[in-house]
Amino acid sequence: MPPPLSSRFSSPLSQPHFCVFPSTVKFLPDITATVSAKKSTPTTMAFSSSSSPSPSLADPKEGKSPKPDPQKLAQVLKYHNQTKHSFTNYARGPRGLDWANQPNPFRRYISAPLISLLHFPTGNETPSVSTADSAPLYDSVFNSLPPPKPISKSSISQFFYDSLALSAWKTTGFSTWSLRVNPSSGNLHPTEAYIIAPPIESLSNSAFVAHYAPKEHSLELRAATPPDIFPKFFSQNSFIIGISSIFWREAWKYGERAFRYCNHDVGHAIAAIAMAAAGLGWDVKLLDGLGYKELERLMGLEMHEGFHIPDTTIKGKLPEIEFEHPDCLLLVFPNGTNNMNVNYKELSSAITEFRNLEWKGKPNSLSKEHVCWDIIYRTAEAVKKPLTVLDRFSIDPFQGSGVYSAGSYKGFTIREVVRKRRSAVDMDGITKIDRETFYQILLHCLPSGSGSGENQKRQLGLPFRALSWDAEVHAALFVHRVTGLQEGLYFLVRNEDHFDELKKTTRAGFKWEKPEGCPDDLPLYELARGDCQQIAKQLSCHQDIASDGCFSLGMVAHFEPALQGKGVWMYPRLFWETGVLGQVLYLEAHAVGISATGIGCFFDDPVHEVLGLEGSNFQSLYHFTVGGPVLDKRIMSLPAYPGPGVDA
Repeated sequence: MPPPLSSRFSSPLSQPHFCVFPSTVKFLPDITATVSAKKSTPTTMAFSSSSSPSPSLADPKEGKSPKPDPQKLAQVLKYHNQTKHSFTNYARGPRGLDWANQPNPFRRYISAPLISLLHFPTGNETPSVSTADSAPLYDSVFNSLPPPKPISKSSISQFFYDSLALSAWKTTGFSTWSLRVNPSSGNLHPTEAYIIAPPIESLSNSAFVAHYAPKEHSLELRAATPPDIFPKFFSQNSFIIGISSIFWREAWKYGERAFRYCNHDVGHAIAAIAMAAAGLGWDVKLLDGLGYKELERLMGLEMHEGFHIPDTTIKGKLPEIEFEHPDCLLLVFPNGTNNMNVNYKELSSAITEFRNLEWKGKPNSLSKEHVCWDIIYRTAEAVKKPLTVLDRFSIDPFQGSGVYSAGSYKGFTIREVVRKRRSAVDMDGITKIDRETFYQILLHCLPSGSGSGENQKRQLGLPFRALSWDAEVHAALFVHRVTGLQEGLYFLVRNEDHFDELKKTTRAGFKWEKPEGCPDDLPLYELARGDCQQIAKQLSCHQDIASDGCFSLGMVAHFEPALQGKGVWMYPRLFWETGVLGQVLYLEAHAVGISATGIGCFFDDPVHEVLGLEGSNFQSLYHFTVGGPVLDKRIMSLPAYPGPGVDA
């Protein structure tokens, strides 16, 4: 199998403890402090008893927040601290790439019935359906959704084709590899998807569970399910998508930090699903009241039980670590559904029947030998969410996002954008965007949309409305090449309840002023002016791609209050939110004619030092860069379907 294209997520693999000692760098003219390698020791996080949780995370019945389990919380904090990169040390990873055991990127359930789905036109691809391409314009779905299409083989085919399918094959020399609609760190794709649905003509005469096979663009039927689940609990024309992660696929390359990246990818998948659904007039919402056991049973993943976490990192034939960790369930339903009363207690009881189903197919083997990074599995165990029967499933009215510069978009349909999205390997260091385009991109990054007159907080706009909590992630932006806007450090406040705390905990010298021409409903603030290309590069593991774009950013999560307020299972959900935001940045960049790349390799605490953040109330979780891509002409593109016929 070929090497993954992107290496933006990790330290140099040939030297897992590779040390770099950059010269002391002065950041911006308005900041007197310096970022020095000698001062970049990791911060130990300790929770303060005086910290107040976000009101949105309080128990809806009791009106107060539950106390997190101390042992589970300690495990999460240990993992987060241990997997930080610093100027003097990278998180632990493999000593090199074990190509002989690179995991197969395609999970298959051997002997499960395979049902081919339909294909749709994108560019020069030939459609397998006679209907015309009716995909709406990309930017239109942020303002209103089209009328919902009924569930059918055609609409389900289109849904997967525009969310989780292959988007192209690439080839150069003796290497051939596939790309997918949903992004993945290193193109490793730890994410698997399942559909749990009522009977659908030409797919299944009974309610069913199926695994989505992206290489074949097909469904593998795993089981027939009880017929009364959907009529009893959900609205007509609704179905469920389950998402799981295979940690080994990511850990093969990235070692201990892989758990972070798997959850970034879950967020990207959630957003990809929400955007594809929007093109069909469907809405999406997490079924977040259900717990780990319910997810495991619904997706038929209990067969993987029996894995015992070792006491330390071990290497050998460990096929049990190829199991799938169930992450979340997404309910997909027609846009305009006003109310759906999901009784989680009764639904959980109904799901117990799934343990008695006849599950078809045996999962294929992905590698001959493995490395088990024990801390990943201990942390995954700690963040398993329990059933929370008091949670209320609510459908908020759709809130459109702001329109400031509609002319910035190039007239692409949503299918053209999602299927032609690519991660740039390099940025050209030349391309500029105008201020209006920059503001338009950021307006689509806001959770609450625009025009309601309320502060940014609740997740009401596309695709953030799929999430079930108020926004917890902000963005610190390094502006390099935006015409009409001064170079410097800016901050996008995505939950305005956090504004006072952010202003108080960041550097005293920051300006916190709205930049020139900024829309009134865009909570963007200028912190300091100056050329920040060098510091952006250094903070992102010395990668030029962070300085050569139009702008780059670090996503900063409201960390301690989220974990204290609801529980340690919010830890992966914070990464999900960064992935959803990252997916919007990917799509926005392509829709305006440029490109983007997620950056998982960054120096955690030096980022906090630049911003002046101390303690653990705010933590940097994901970086991104947006700009003009450099295309590698040595690499040839091939259509996604039919593929080249190799298991790459």
